[in-house]
Amino acid sequence: MNPPRRRWQAVPISSTPEQLADLDPTLEAVAAAVEDVPALLAAANEAGKSAPKPGGGDTARLWELLASVASIDVAAGRILEPHLDAGAILSQAGMADFFTGTWAVFAAEGPGTRLTAQPGPQPGGVQLTGSKPWCSLAQFVDHAVVTAHTATGGRGAFAIDLRDAGVTCIDPEWTSRGLREIPSGTVHFDRVAAVPLGDDGWYFQRPGFAWGGMGVAACWLGGAVALGRYFKAALIRGAHSQREPDQVALASLGEVDRILTSTSQYLARAAELVDGGRLGGVDAPAALAAVPPAELRHAEAAKGEPEGGGGQGAGAWSEALRVRGTVAAAVDRVQQLVSQNLGPGPLAFDDRYGKCMADLSLYVRQHHATRDDAELGALTLKGEHAW
Repeated sequence: MNPPRRRWQAVPISSTPEQLADLDPTLEAVAAAVEDVPALLAAANEAGKSAPKPGGGDTARLWELLASVASIDVAAGRILEPHLDAGAILSQAGMADFFTGTWAVFAAEGPGTRLTAQPGPQPGGVQLTGSKPWCSLAQFVDHAVVTAHTATGGRGAFAIDLRDAGVTCIDPEWTSRGLREIPSGTVHFDRVAAVPLGDDGWYFQRPGFAWGGMGVAACWLGGAVALGRYFKAALIRGAHSQREPDQVALASLGEVDRILTSTSQYLARAAELVDGGRLGGVDAPAALAAVPPAELRHAEAAKGEPEGGGGQGAGAWSEALRVRGTVAAAVDRVQQLVSQNLGPGPLAFDDRYGKCMADLSLYVRQHHATRDDAELGALTLKGEHAW
């Protein structure tokens, strides 16, 4: 008897299929838990016990895990990525022992909301008061890394327990068709005990800030791979039904292959740079952490770099912008090619395909498109490039 067909296939970035076999238990758990948020969080918790940390020598393996999970279900990747990112942040802060249970990262800012860090009742203690927008799955996870404004005018990162009595999670009016199981709403904090992670500005200045941004792009790539595989399978099914693909379909599949292959190879190269210590941090004054990350990077660019960039302490965010922009463009083009060739049928009648399209469309909009390219252009103008 033939073994049952697996519902997953890992996404290689630099590993061979044999080397990817150790991902099978996680991928099996994810495949069995699609749309079940507690089960997906349990799978993320288990994966986090052994997942590589970015910059630790196995960054490509970490991104293969993220891409592979997202190729099964984009929402599952959206759940796993912040959990692993929180673990990496805690490790970089020298607090790896805090990484128990399930975690999120809440670092967004929004009009009308402000979260402030203040001295607590205990000597050296810190409390958070105020509101934080875009807090995904706050009702489900145990802990979070949260950024808050500090008395110095900067922003710091803090570890908190979301079960604290001072935390109030408001159910958002989440009408999205994409990532429907991952509502993102505003969380209110009333004197919530917090543990500082690094000094003011550390969260944004560490190289890991850029590395985490590239990890999100690995999830986007996984969703695009899923669509490419679906497209190929559809053409094979058509051929078996005497509907051989025409030149347009073959050209589209060829372009999808070219895009996915080159994008995967770019991520492999970026992982080598991360692990080789060739991408440093922002090295900006701590006070700059009070401004949004984009403005912080512009301020750093204004200091000037030698032509060609490079060197420890330069280039991490430039490379993150390149990676994220390259993957986002790949996702947009793959979605266009696949949807144009397959037409409305699978969008109307194939739940898995439609879910992947909707989830990926929302997730990839974390990339700021032309604005991120403008930010990269400012850094390029100052010399942060390799050409």
